Amino acid sequence: MTGETYERYEGQEGARRLDAFLPAYEEVYAEPPYREGPDDVTDFVEHYGTQVLRPGFRLVLAREGEEVVGFTYGYRLALDTGWWQNVQGSRLPDDFMREDGRRTFVIIELAVRKAWRRHGIAATLHTKLLEGLDVERVTLTVRPEPEAAPAQSAYAAWGYRKVGVSRPWDEAPLYACMVRELR
Repeated sequence: MTGETYERYEGQEGARRLDAFLPAYEEVYAEPPYREGPDDVTDFVEHYGTQVLRPGFRLVLAREGEEVVGFTYGYRLALDTGWWQNVQGSRLPDDFMREDGRRTFVIIELAVRKAWRRHGIAATLHTKLLEGLDVERVTLTVRPEPEAAPAQSAYAAWGYRKVGVSRPWDEAPLYACMVRELR
């Protein structure tokens, strides 16, 4: 599994690429601990349509030939974000939670199809997503289940530290909220 190519899309260009990576999304998120079905995929498509409109939206696809084998995307947190209010388990200082629309980039998804894992694709996707970003830090959340341990380890190795746990929506499990300082 060599010869992957990586493509980065900004803003609305990312909206036009959903069909390219949706099969990879469906495959990855059908696995434990997610076990997503058709209704979850429908919800994802709806949320993605909103997320691509956010300032600083960026999508990176990893392909082998024409086949998408991994993807990642995110955007800058807005001034009025509720991201930090969802964090539990630690009291974050007000200055830490301050956003100005340019301070923090949030990674919403980073996924690699099973057959392509452990070949450095996730690390390359991550690097290409952050390349050239003019932000102070990056944040993300990761599932706590044992199946997500490889992702947790990768994020720690890439310089992220846990700042608390987050429940991003009412029915969600508690995710580890992690931050990586860039400057």
